[in-house]
Amino acid sequence: MTPGKLAERSRTPGVSQTDVVIEGIRQMIIDGQLRSGDRLPVEKDLAAVLGVSRNPLREGVRALSMMGVLETRQGDGTYVTKLDPSMLLAPIGFVVDLQDGSGTHHLHAVRRVLEMEAAALAAQQIAPAELEAAVELLRHNEAELRLEEPNHETVIENDIAFHRIIADAADNPVLAALINALGGRTMRDRLRRSITEPGADETAHAEHLSILAALTAHDPDRARIRMAAHLFTVEDYLLETRRGTDDETRAVDESPALEQP
Repeated sequence: MTPGKLAERSRTPGVSQTDVVIEGIRQMIIDGQLRSGDRLPVEKDLAAVLGVSRNPLREGVRALSMMGVLETRQGDGTYVTKLDPSMLLAPIGFVVDLQDGSGTHHLHAVRRVLEMEAAALAAQQIAPAELEAAVELLRHNEAELRLEEPNHETVIENDIAFHRIIADAADNPVLAALINALGGRTMRDRLRRSITEPGADETAHAEHLSILAALTAHDPDRARIRMAAHLFTVEDYLLETRRGTDDETRAVDESPALEQP
């Protein structure tokens, strides 16, 4: 988008000048006028190019900084970041965390699709050091689960670290970033299941061992299937929990005590 068009858009009724800044800088990056590591023009010049005043320019730059597109260095100006997928996709996790429980099973379904493919990719190329790290995590969980009162949070943290090793071993930073972005919501659901469903931790551990065996054998089909089976157990729990909640709500709604005299 040329400076003239940007300035023209900034005068369009109903168009926020902050949005003009965000769209303008985005387009400058897409067009190659700004590249990763480049410093933005000084405030006065950039405001003139975009056809906005300095206040909305600062707001737009702040918004893009929160998105991981820009970074402001004290006393040195504002720069385009490395545009790393893990940074750019991180805000998805924020949006996911704001979802209410009614759509949680949908989030888990997306996670399942992503992690199945990550497991298949990882099985083809996972390094010995990554396999050893995965083995060590499962050893820690096995020791934890032998305790009279296992720490559920420790078990889940190791669970997440195990899945992260697989995502990273897939060697696709976008895929890994998407999986990690779903981690906050899914961690809470897994922790709830760990605490409320007897034997859930032991079941998950056995499933992790089967996934590890497929990775060690470098068998992508088996890794994909075993990851799917593992994640379906969490989805089944969520669907059953939701069904139970719906049944309780329905029973209350249909209770004679609620009937009008």
